[in-house]
Amino acid sequence: MEKAPRQIILEAPSLEDALPIVKSGISHKRLVILAGRCSVEYEGRASSSLGPGERLIILKSDGSALIHRPKDYSPVNWQPPGSLFQTKLRENKLVIRIYHRKDHEVMEITFTGFKLVSILDLKDSGEFNLYASESDMQQAILTQPSIIEEGFRPITSEKPVDPGFIDVLGVDRNNVLTIVEIKRVKATKKAVLQLKKYMDVINLDSNRKVRAILVAPALAEGAEEILVSLGYEFKTLSPQYCAEILKLRGGKRITEYFK
Repeated sequence: MEKAPRQIILEAPSLEDALPIVKSGISHKRLVILAGRCSVEYEGRASSSLGPGERLIILKSDGSALIHRPKDYSPVNWQPPGSLFQTKLRENKLVIRIYHRKDHEVMEITFTGFKLVSILDLKDSGEFNLYASESDMQQAILTQPSIIEEGFRPITSEKPVDPGFIDVLGVDRNNVLTIVEIKRVKATKKAVLQLKKYMDVINLDSNRKVRAILVAPALAEGAEEILVSLGYEFKTLSPQYCAEILKLRGGKRITEYFK
């Protein structure tokens, strides 16, 4: 098979000039990007018809296809990876037929003109990491309570109190009631004062010891001084580490930690 160029960019090519370029890009598993006036017909699990308009079409090396309108972030039509492509000229139009065998889906794109035809050979071996939200960090603590400290046992999460909701309420190894407040970014003075509001509600009984732990990747300037003055504790915990816990271990029911 003839080796395809790594990159081709054609501005406003004719249908005849675009045909061999598009076919070559698809056959050599390149990324094919097309911008032009087209209509789309789809038959499969449902059926749809998209009238003529100027759109962006992306044909990927894994056999997936996306059709984007000039607005909105989601594709208006698409085909999943593993699809087969057939490209030809028909009645002065360039037609790309995309067939997905598993679900017997067919999408046919009919071009009447192009603004751009681009064939790219992109390389991407980077690992994608989606870091945890505060809710995910909470779930990671419920999944693996020892990331707070050894012997920590959650009792409940999102406990409603008058100032709001306590992220995690549990007991430590000495059976001391412990409030855990979670922040996914640097914890500020405001976060410390929020924790104080929870402590003011929970710590009404002066004879009962209650601990307060602020959990975050780091402390913002001025937060540590207030934290220490109130006698609260700080635990460094990153969203990245929490994401790894959820990825490797999966979720557990909170009742698994009840004793």
